[in-house]
Amino acid sequence: MNQFSFKIPQEIICGVDSIKKLPELLGKQWLKKAMVISGPHLNKMGVVARITDILAEAGLAFDSFTEIEANPSVETVDRATSAFSASGADCIIALGGGSPMDVAKAVGVLAKFGGAIGDYEGADKVPGAIVPLIAIPTTAGTGSEVTAFAVITDRARNYKLTVFSYELLPAVAILDPTLVMTTPEKTAAACGIDALVHAIEAYLSKAASPFSDAMAEKALALLGENIRPFVADRTNPEAAAAMLYGSMFAGIAFAWARLGNVHAMAHPLGGYFDVAHGVANAILLPTVLNYNALADTGRYRVIYDAIKLGDGIETAFTPDTLVDEVRSLTASLGIPQTLSEVGVTAELIPAMAVDAMKSGNILVNPRTTTLTQIEDLYRQAL
Repeated sequence: MNQFSFKIPQEIICGVDSIKKLPELLGKQWLKKAMVISGPHLNKMGVVARITDILAEAGLAFDSFTEIEANPSVETVDRATSAFSASGADCIIALGGGSPMDVAKAVGVLAKFGGAIGDYEGADKVPGAIVPLIAIPTTAGTGSEVTAFAVITDRARNYKLTVFSYELLPAVAILDPTLVMTTPEKTAAACGIDALVHAIEAYLSKAASPFSDAMAEKALALLGENIRPFVADRTNPEAAAAMLYGSMFAGIAFAWARLGNVHAMAHPLGGYFDVAHGVANAILLPTVLNYNALADTGRYRVIYDAIKLGDGIETAFTPDTLVDEVRSLTASLGIPQTLSEVGVTAELIPAMAVDAMKSGNILVNPRTTTLTQIEDLYRQAL
């Protein structure tokens, strides 16, 4: 068994209408003004106003930056940091999916320590605690509210740079199921599969531990049972809560066990072709599971039992059984099945493979992988 360590440094608040505790949380930390960082869609839908109205009713000062795009760029981080500095805010509320949370983490670093976000690329380069950050997810997928990563797109390099430091962990995460009950169907499907991939890759990782396994197994149970009913009806309160909490458990799992080839390969797809992260993961997952089958020690059956529809197959299980079930699941959720369907073309595969190999996730993938094999996996998924 590997040596391992873990810590639970965050306060995580769960439940319907738990966002109403925001004023109390800010008061405990003697915080005077918040910057809400979110995206334009959530702003138009009135979700940002749900947060700012709570702050206003409590007499708390706030400002907002709602220009976060999917696969957020270095330039967006710079604009958000400038807005934060100009506002005089002393804390950040990240509202949304992974993109607003990644930007909020990056702003928390730059507002405290200066420089450019590229200066902190890699592991453990953030020198200390960042600006106080409260994370409020509006999708059941990324788990960013409990992870120590920020992924930002460097357009100049067509590359997604990653900042990894436990200093990035939000001080508080608020998981309010009412915020995910307005998620559009396609977004719910892509984000739900993203969460499922987090649980699967953390569970199969070479860096897995009893702690991360416990988190991953609970995530698999919650996500596997609820992803279909949640996508079918996002207003289902039980399914919404289960997906949100499952995403959180999956996030904790991969925060300590890392991921694998799926995520290593998905990030270049976002950088070069702007493929939505959850969709990229969903397309790549069956191909990578098939490749990793040689290293399976029985965990494929555990994953299959968690995600299978109905009673499933009770005899003659093989890794192909899981791969086929994953393909059936993603197809039923309306997710594209091949990279070519989302505009990916073969000529950039060599460049994407080089970038994928830079990911630390390659090192903990259960089956050793070379550059040539990554290229081949991209071609299989094409």
